[in-house]
Amino acid sequence: MTLNNETIVHPRLHHLGLTTGSTNPMVEWYRTVLGMSVVHQTSSAAGKHSDEAIKTTWVSNDEANHRLAFVELPGLQSDPIRSRRSRVQHFAFEYRALEELLGTYQRLRGLGILPVLCADQGAQTAFYYKDPDQNIVEVDVDNFGNPWTSSEYIRTSPEFASNPLGVFVDPDKMIAAHDRGATAWEIHVLARSGEFVPDKPYSLQVFM
Repeated sequence: MTLNNETIVHPRLHHLGLTTGSTNPMVEWYRTVLGMSVVHQTSSAAGKHSDEAIKTTWVSNDEANHRLAFVELPGLQSDPIRSRRSRVQHFAFEYRALEELLGTYQRLRGLGILPVLCADQGAQTAFYYKDPDQNIVEVDVDNFGNPWTSSEYIRTSPEFASNPLGVFVDPDKMIAAHDRGATAWEIHVLARSGEFVPDKPYSLQVFM
């Protein structure tokens, strides 16, 4: 087989590696929130390449061999001026249906895990959480149910261009509409009209 060395190949994003000062709380949080389970864990990730002990844990919630890798660096501390440094701002996981997103919100709310910001952004409805290390983790659903349609919306919609973050929503108000029989699309339309605006505004500082 001849190698393709002329055109750009489009690989899929496979996993993220996160450093942490304490692996166990991270593993437990991602297990609880996203259904991650440990695929492998070692205290010597460098293997034969180094005598340094580097505890690393690989976790996944689907068929991939791992979706996240936690590299533990003892003594690692949160950065008080995090907002002034280059970093991964957030990463996201997508549900197949709005019912999954709202059901997960209900389940996590019962465990005391609440999102820091929720919005209908036109192409998607997204809830943002913070993990134990204060990484922002987005869970979302495609409002159109079609990646081509949502991509075209982001590319061409004046509405998106003028307000990419979208309309803030209260998940409990969305659930109430769902329980009254509203469809996912009807909930999206109501959200965009301001029907589910939270009583207490979210702070954009959570993204800083």
